[in-house]
Amino acid sequence: MNEESAMEIELKSITPFRSHPFKVLNDEKMEDLINSIKENGVITPVLIRPTEKNHYEMISGHRRMYAARKAGLATIPAIVREMSDDEAVIAMVDANIQREELLPSEKAFAYKMKLNAMKRQAGRPSKDNPCQSGTNLRSDEELSKQVGESARSIQRYIRLTELIPELLDMVDNKKIQFTVAVDISYIDKEMQKWIYEYIRDNGFIKPNQIAVLRKRMEDENIGHSYMISILNNCIAPKKNRKVTLPEKKLKNYFPPEYSQEQMEEVIVALLEQWKKEREV
Repeated sequence: MNEESAMEIELKSITPFRSHPFKVLNDEKMEDLINSIKENGVITPVLIRPTEKNHYEMISGHRRMYAARKAGLATIPAIVREMSDDEAVIAMVDANIQREELLPSEKAFAYKMKLNAMKRQAGRPSKDNPCQSGTNLRSDEELSKQVGESARSIQRYIRLTELIPELLDMVDNKKIQFTVAVDISYIDKEMQKWIYEYIRDNGFIKPNQIAVLRKRMEDENIGHSYMISILNNCIAPKKNRKVTLPEKKLKNYFPPEYSQEQMEEVIVALLEQWKKEREV
């Protein structure tokens, strides 16, 4: 049988691709896919490669495999293709990288995996010309052309793979700006843990805080307490806000005999009540 012809393969004999960077989420779209498979089966075959006798590794189709299992299927239509590790990585990334709504972490690891695979392939003689190795373009420039992002942008995404998992989750959840996360990636892992705790406790981190911290790190040894002091000192103090209510407006709500102190007491009491209602 032609290796590109789809055949039914038992799901239990297929394992996920190692270090698969794309997340399979059990969200609304997944529920729609499961229901579609229950009704129509798996329309598009998945791509797998043989690893040993009657066992396979998933290359492209992790979401379909997950949905098929949830739908109660025992087999899935699959194209079986012999591939090297690097060919498998490139095929896996290419099949997923154009998906909408990719998380920064997914792009980061996908770009890193594919770029490394492309660099290894560029150093080997091609099938068409065994005497020649390499490519006319650098691997990052070639990847840039393929995915439609600048080589600089790709390298900045790859920097995210240097973050500890807790910080990378914050990037995915939009609790840390992308550019700030790239700057944090140059800081050692121990201090990254302290930065994570700082963001967790304070709810934010600003670009100037990380910029000042990295500058201080060039000349000083920074401990945990000193780091917190540096970050806190970068925060501009909040300006006092003053609200003035014209007497003309106040007359609409208070008897003429009320003094300024009495009006203030009523206003504060009403604000307290409004605050409590908002906290419920």
